[in-house]
Amino acid sequence: MARNTSLYFRIVEGRNLPAKDVSGTSDPYCIVKVDNEVVARTATVWRNLNPFWGEEYTLHLPMGFHTLTFYVMDEDTIGHDDVIGKISLSKDVIAAQHKGLDNWLNLTRVDPDEEVQGEIHLALELHRDAQRSNLHCHVIEARDLAPRDITGTSDPFTRIIYNNLSAETSIIKKTRFPHWDETLELSLDEGDDDEGGSVTVEVWDWDMVGKNDFLGKVEIPLSCLHRSPLLQGWFRLLPLGHTEDDAGGKLGALRLKVRLAENRILPSVYYQPLMELLVEAVISPSEVDEPTLLTLLEELTTVDSRQDVAMTLVKIYLGQGLVVPFLDSLNSREVHSTTDPNTLFRSNSLASKAMEQFMKAVGMLYLHQVLKPVINRIFEERKYVELDPCKIDLNRSRRISFKGSASEAEVRESSVGLLQTYLSSIMEAIVSSVSQCPPVMRVVFKQLHRRVEEQFPEAENEDVKYLAIGGFFFLRLFAPAILTPKLFQLRDHHADTRTSRTLLLLAKALQSVGNLGLQLGHGKEQWMTPLHPIILCSVTSVKDFLDKLIDIDHSNVCEGPQRAVFLPSVIVKEGFLQKHKAEGPQLLKRFAFKKRYFWLSSESLSYAKSPDWQVRSSIPIARVCAVERVDENAFQLQNIMQVITQDTDGQLHTTYLQCKNVNELNQWLSAIRKVSIYNERMLPSFHPGAHRGNKWTCCLQPDRTASGCSRTHSAVTLGDWSDPLDPDAEIQIIYKELLQGRDKLRKQYLETQEVEPGEQEELLKASQPSSGQMCAQGRSERARALVARLLDVVLDLERAHSTFKSREPDESRPLILSS
Repeated sequence: MARNTSLYFRIVEGRNLPAKDVSGTSDPYCIVKVDNEVVARTATVWRNLNPFWGEEYTLHLPMGFHTLTFYVMDEDTIGHDDVIGKISLSKDVIAAQHKGLDNWLNLTRVDPDEEVQGEIHLALELHRDAQRSNLHCHVIEARDLAPRDITGTSDPFTRIIYNNLSAETSIIKKTRFPHWDETLELSLDEGDDDEGGSVTVEVWDWDMVGKNDFLGKVEIPLSCLHRSPLLQGWFRLLPLGHTEDDAGGKLGALRLKVRLAENRILPSVYYQPLMELLVEAVISPSEVDEPTLLTLLEELTTVDSRQDVAMTLVKIYLGQGLVVPFLDSLNSREVHSTTDPNTLFRSNSLASKAMEQFMKAVGMLYLHQVLKPVINRIFEERKYVELDPCKIDLNRSRRISFKGSASEAEVRESSVGLLQTYLSSIMEAIVSSVSQCPPVMRVVFKQLHRRVEEQFPEAENEDVKYLAIGGFFFLRLFAPAILTPKLFQLRDHHADTRTSRTLLLLAKALQSVGNLGLQLGHGKEQWMTPLHPIILCSVTSVKDFLDKLIDIDHSNVCEGPQRAVFLPSVIVKEGFLQKHKAEGPQLLKRFAFKKRYFWLSSESLSYAKSPDWQVRSSIPIARVCAVERVDENAFQLQNIMQVITQDTDGQLHTTYLQCKNVNELNQWLSAIRKVSIYNERMLPSFHPGAHRGNKWTCCLQPDRTASGCSRTHSAVTLGDWSDPLDPDAEIQIIYKELLQGRDKLRKQYLETQEVEPGEQEELLKASQPSSGQMCAQGRSERARALVARLLDVVLDLERAHSTFKSREPDESRPLILSS
């Protein structure tokens, strides 16, 4: 039974951080590590002891994890950045918070002896005879040890300790991936092999001058060796175990939001009955007021969980090729139940959330094509824009006139001109993008248009069909993307205060365009009046655009089962990277990497000298067998990844790519891993270093073809719109939602109320039903039958989970990672 672990975290803000600079402030940023992997770096907030970041991430971690750590750093222009403090959360602590953690947490000091990482491969055996016992410890190798030396490596050796006895391996210099293959032996006197004792294996970094540095330890109860003649496997190195000191809050605090979702995934065949119910809900038409599995799910979900359930359902139906009838089913019910057109899709219903998540899933690349040029321009120009007289700051505005400082009127006039220019560029990009919009998105809008027109055919409701589509297109997709570009991957970091204000005013204007200007002049923000003319001028072009958008033949849109939310030929990521080829003569470092422009699709990773260059080289995605980070020590450079491919002869080839920063590195790693996730020949291990000077820089082995010294992370990815579709994992989420709500369903639909004896006669008199009552009674019977069938399916899945869980290996020995 596979496991699926997703970790969500949001770094909200910090407070009362200590001053690290001579100016009396700090320039803080956060680094986030999962175990020993750097997974994120926030933007630096300059000269601020109470910084706001608001950055959030989702990680998919199939192999699980042990610790999530947040380091707060102070960026220095010269020299090394200063460490302010850290917050470390174990997986158990996060998992104990079922609704997630949302709290202020004090920073603790960073103790080098607690900053350990990596694993060690051991084989321990206890030989006993009449006189004495011998403890044999085969120290095979270690991987991913912490770098303790200035060169980014360590000089590790291992020490085994039991009572007052100890033995040590040899020292292997300049490596974080040592291979010892040495056996250490301790002779135990009679009575020394008591089951209550423990064997300690410590790893140290040898230093010629000063004391040795601690790299981690493993403690193994001797009772384990009594029960098992041979204990062998990879063991996680642990710190000394000192209690973390929060310094009484003197180091400041972080506000964090962290949530963990863990699921055990059954084989596909067990989910088939539930999948059949979901398919029936959209392909077997039913009365709009008759319960279906989708309406039952909406009853069970809360406002907080509805968005996640909506996204899961969108992915399930995308995978089944049924997303159009799924959304049409939800939208039909929503429209049919709405009597006032002004309230249409204004609630957080399952239909509204599903449409919103559907647009993000299939329309993200389209959004990027339309908005990215304008958003980039706004960020680069960084103009001061303000219309609200109460917020105009003449000191913050640049000089507009050569006659002197700008007046309030000049600031408003300049701001109106800039906003009109930006808004015109946005509207021109949108209305000319009909052909770029995904066909399936256009078909969904076409059906929504028809449903609204059928429900509100009156002439006075002529604009309702435009408002329904525009409400989703402009108010729930484009306006939020303009307001917070980072959340839609349009920018790497959030906007600064000045640019944020420009984006907010533009988002407000675009919302008015999406509402066809019907609410202009009715709000409190009368200072937006100078933009009203351009908003009203845009209404006609918006209606024309929406008419063209839904002018599509449904039969020409191919829908079928799929593995991804985008077509194979679609470019999912592109940009400049520095490329290095492993083969060929060894060049000087400054000449080894060449700047190239890369394009990634699910078919190939191609590159050329520039975006306009006609000649391209490409790496077929089908040949990718690993995508991993490269140790900094390999090239003495940061943020390098390697793409390992296998040719038809079985030979491995490595391409090294350098990114600008750690966030870009994680994005490229995640993107390439996602498009290659279904490849069959993925490697179980790899070399984090490079083969230079006739040896691997990581494990020092001379053989270029030697097996990798570290395990691969092929399924560790960032969660976003481009996640591959995984029907089993998605339907498991729906099962858990139904499992939590089954008592509510049983009570509402299946349990009958007891009738008092005196009430029976009155009920008999009223039991002669009318035709309407008979129809309602029929619907009630069908609802009970559906719920009964659904609860049987949930019960079968619950039993399957229990059966598979009982077959899982004993987890009472958590130190052993793998044997």
